[in-house]
Amino acid sequence: LLLEVLGAPALGDPGPLEDVVIDRYYIPKICLREAQMGDFIRYHYNGTFKDGKKFDSSYDRGATVAGVVGVGRLITGMDRGLQGMCVNERRHLIVPPHLGYGSIGVAGLIPPDATLYFDVVMLDIWNKNDKLQITTLSKPERCNRTVENSDFVRYHYNGTLLDGTPFDSSYSKGSTYDTYVGTGWLIKGMDQGLLGMCAGEKRSIIIPPFLAYGEKGYGTVIPPQASLVFSVLLVDFHNPKDGVSLEHLEVPESCRRRAVTGDFVRYHYNGTLMDGTLFDSSYSRNQTYNTYIGKGYIIPGMDQGLQGVCVGEHRRVVIPPHLAYGENGAGDKIPGSAVLIFDVHVIDFHNPADPVEIETVFRPEGCNVTTRHRDFVRYHYNCSLLDGTRLFSSHDYEKPQEVTLGANKVIEGLNSGLLDMCAGERRVLIVPPHLGHGESGARGVPGSAVLRFEVELISMEEGVPEGYLFIWHGEPPANLYEQMDLNKDGGIPAEEFSTFIKTQVAEGKGRLMPSSDPEKVIADMFQNQDRNQDGKITPEELKLKSDEDQEKIHEEL
Repeated sequence: LLLEVLGAPALGDPGPLEDVVIDRYYIPKICLREAQMGDFIRYHYNGTFKDGKKFDSSYDRGATVAGVVGVGRLITGMDRGLQGMCVNERRHLIVPPHLGYGSIGVAGLIPPDATLYFDVVMLDIWNKNDKLQITTLSKPERCNRTVENSDFVRYHYNGTLLDGTPFDSSYSKGSTYDTYVGTGWLIKGMDQGLLGMCAGEKRSIIIPPFLAYGEKGYGTVIPPQASLVFSVLLVDFHNPKDGVSLEHLEVPESCRRRAVTGDFVRYHYNGTLMDGTLFDSSYSRNQTYNTYIGKGYIIPGMDQGLQGVCVGEHRRVVIPPHLAYGENGAGDKIPGSAVLIFDVHVIDFHNPADPVEIETVFRPEGCNVTTRHRDFVRYHYNCSLLDGTRLFSSHDYEKPQEVTLGANKVIEGLNSGLLDMCAGERRVLIVPPHLGHGESGARGVPGSAVLRFEVELISMEEGVPEGYLFIWHGEPPANLYEQMDLNKDGGIPAEEFSTFIKTQVAEGKGRLMPSSDPEKVIADMFQNQDRNQDGKITPEELKLKSDEDQEKIHEEL
């Protein structure tokens, strides 16, 4: 086959042409394929005579020309002139009569012995032996799973013809294209082209017409026998049979307990789509998400995904849409049929039935006396959350903490943990929130937080029954008032009252309620007895608490 490039016009008449003259006046920089004999091609053209008069044009008909090149279905000159063309290449062809319509011409259109001039642009080339052409443009480093038949995929795409003419784009619609793969809902080429993709992968997929819309094309945007080029970004995919997928990113070495249905869990999380788009984060609110698990308060996938977590564990939970927000999605951040990925950090969890956990770290030998209800104790403590966050410490102050057990001055869990301790004993207490600061928390303590206390009992003093400030070790004096009225003037001022009580304690006849301020305890006792608040106690005012309690019983009866 002889192809000559048309150069500058020569002087004079060169005489009759022996072959088609080809002027490749535009050749694209990238030419992946050239038309060869037997290829199917699509092209546009204008046909004119030497004087420029038009005799035919595919543009005027509004449709490209499709056919097979080099097999005699075109005039010989055109058959030769189209071979070797690239997609988007433009050529001027001069076809002599004997390679055109010869001495007969075409009645009423092309006179005999006419030289024909064609301006041609090649739009598409394919062959019946072609296969799908897949080029991976980018691929994430991590790819744990790839698309298989029957998977449901969500992807963005730009669709063009082989010459670059766009015909459709999911981006212009503002939403992904969502469908099943391998079930006949897509053209065959796309069904095949999506197989093996990873979420986040980008591909270029070139589909020959027989794997696309074939001889019929599609509407006005895809001509018959058109090859299609799709630039695809796979956003996510799942299978309707998928369950929750778990990845244990970091599990503490010590995990004595794992969360089960009915436990209340506090956790931080980042929620993303499979392409990495962040749709929610507890960190951005600087507050944990707190909920019961296995009770239906959260999406089913998270209910399942939090089962078996340890305190301090970092876990990735991948949830298919049928266990998340389904086809409808949620709000404007979670699309329909979206796979969700939660990176979770478990801060703590507990069960509403949990007691205080007590671990004895050290107990002195010969421990015969232990703390009881109403005892006065001095102790040191460190308080933290289960993730190690330090909250409070008695070591930050000059003196140990002091409290009367059972006086509702400390949280119930700490009170329980300080019972039955020896002086010098050290314990670790795990206090659930219902025995701590509850759902509301306290200053510096988050709501529903499990607390960890390291406690050391420094000392203890035997207490008195609830409601008493002083108790006798034996029977009280029969003539109590006379003994208390030291100067025998018929009235007992505060000084006399204090002197008498201190003497009873010093002689071992009774004891005060333990306190860091005994003077205040005695002052409270005097205040209780000085019923008219005139600064002295009269015989009528002085009453033992046991007598007062008996009077109340009679009043109730």
